[in-house]
Amino acid sequence: MPTPLHTYDYAIVRLVPRVERGEFINAGVIVSCKTAGYLRAKVAFDEARFAALAPKADPHDLRGALLSIPAICEGGEAAGPLRHLSSRERFDWLVAPRSSSLQVSPVHTGRCTDLSLALDKLFDRMVRVAA
Repeated sequence: MPTPLHTYDYAIVRLVPRVERGEFINAGVIVSCKTAGYLRAKVAFDEARFAALAPKADPHDLRGALLSIPAICEGGEAAGPLRHLSSRERFDWLVAPRSSSLQVSPVHTGRCTDLSLALDKLFDRMVRVAA
């Protein structure tokens, strides 16, 4: 029996230390597949890149907001009131356009046989900085 292909949606999470400048750092990926009931995120806060864009900014609150994204995806108690939403509703909430220091890219679509592997590959390609 062939492995089923999943169609998924994803968005890149961006840190925008100074919104008025429009500069951002790719800091995570959110992947959602409604038919598989899959919603996961992988994030990383790069202190050095953040400091390069906003040397005088305090990263504390922004780091906390970024690190809350995987918990919201999981939907447990750590997701707060959002835990009552379906996984697709949480995805839609996470990717809603905002004019804040934590934004997401437009939503894109992909297809794969392994959603966790797709998340890892997107994170490696879009967030990790090549050494």
